[in-house]
Amino acid sequence: MVFASLEFLTIFLPAFLALYAVVGPTRRNATLLLCSWVFYGWWSPIFLLLFMFLAVMGWVGGLAIDATKTQRARGWTLTAFIGLNLMLLCWFKYSNILVDTLNDMVGAGSALSLEWQRVILPIGLSFIVLQSISYLIDVYRRTVPADKSFVSFGAYQSMFVHLIAGPIIRYEWVKRELVSRPFDWQHFSLGARRLMIGMSMKVLIADTLAPVVDVAFAVQTPSFLDAWLGCIGYGLQLFFDFAGYSVMAIGLGMMLGFRFPENFNNPYLATSIQDFWRRWHLSLSSWIRDYLYIPLGGNRVGPIRTYINLLLTMSIAGLWHGGDSWNFLLWGIAHGVALSVDRLWNQAKIGRVPTFVSRVLTLLFVFLAWTIFRAHTFDSGLQMYAGQFGLNGFGLSDAMSVILRPSHWLAYVLGIVCVMVPLLQSWTDRQSGPGVVIVATVWPIIGFLFSFALIASRGAVPFLYFQF
Repeated sequence: MVFASLEFLTIFLPAFLALYAVVGPTRRNATLLLCSWVFYGWWSPIFLLLFMFLAVMGWVGGLAIDATKTQRARGWTLTAFIGLNLMLLCWFKYSNILVDTLNDMVGAGSALSLEWQRVILPIGLSFIVLQSISYLIDVYRRTVPADKSFVSFGAYQSMFVHLIAGPIIRYEWVKRELVSRPFDWQHFSLGARRLMIGMSMKVLIADTLAPVVDVAFAVQTPSFLDAWLGCIGYGLQLFFDFAGYSVMAIGLGMMLGFRFPENFNNPYLATSIQDFWRRWHLSLSSWIRDYLYIPLGGNRVGPIRTYINLLLTMSIAGLWHGGDSWNFLLWGIAHGVALSVDRLWNQAKIGRVPTFVSRVLTLLFVFLAWTIFRAHTFDSGLQMYAGQFGLNGFGLSDAMSVILRPSHWLAYVLGIVCVMVPLLQSWTDRQSGPGVVIVATVWPIIGFLFSFALIASRGAVPFLYFQF
């Protein structure tokens, strides 16, 4: 079940909200936990057992670390529970690609090749594991207390509102609200507005562009127009799909009395690659910084180690993004190199690049990197790059000519306009009057109604980070 589906909007969410409103404040964590298990079990009852095990393991791990007296023993306990989380993640996420790589190396018909039944990746596993690891480390560091209540901890880790695709919520951010939180009309209405905005981002732009992107990346020898329509389309699809989900998650959390931090801050307006990572998937960027980059030494261990740390952390981040292709690792390495070059440029103090130029160069790199991120294989990624540099001709292919419709062009324009609007913020902030208030109030409702109609007519489209 996904947020942008009739099952969620017409069955699960109304039933959950009704139950959540009826039970008293002391039972809301239990209600949230049980309904989150129903939400997860809707997709797969079998994997619900794994999901419940992860919740129990995270809770027990926190208690075990907290109860251990010596620092050495605490460290070993932390290592053991992090190791268990990582073993589960690696099994489900990377076993298939490791076996495929081994079979490719020894040859398909070789006696050394392995017979293999592919492992299914449970939804939301990557986010659950990162949340669990951050909680265990924070308990170890004594920055948060170990939660003595399994219901409270389970509600935090299993919360359906951000379960599938983040944001990656840290226990510290919600520990007070797990004890007491508001459930009133003000928070509910503000959250509902965010939910409708996120739904519009996801359905009207991301889902509309999805068929065009699929065709563009499936063309054998994409032309210049094919490749760039596919690349730009994917950049818009990924942003409005992922950011739309985050906005919906933040809105749902607000409706229930939780305050989640923003997960995106106009990333396509970044003026450097470092600035991009300060704006894109903020909960992941801060997680990588606090639990990976800084513990490795960050930039406090000399220039060479600093660049090694940058490359290593971004390579790990790339692997975390996907386990069915080594392209994700290449994407992470590319960003690690770009961050290193950015750091070298700033330290050299060569001179400030004009803002417009730096924005264009940063966006060009980000979109070119999205190409290898989206391509199913390394060879198909090379073909897309060949198309982007005009090596396969310039006109639209027959496949792209057939798929493109006016609605797709409208989604391209709408997406680009929404990306650029923050540049006009100083002008829009000066606008006032009843007409502006009415538009600001009504457009999320109109967008949501259009989105609902599209979901009803063409079905639900899973989030790009759904099975992740």
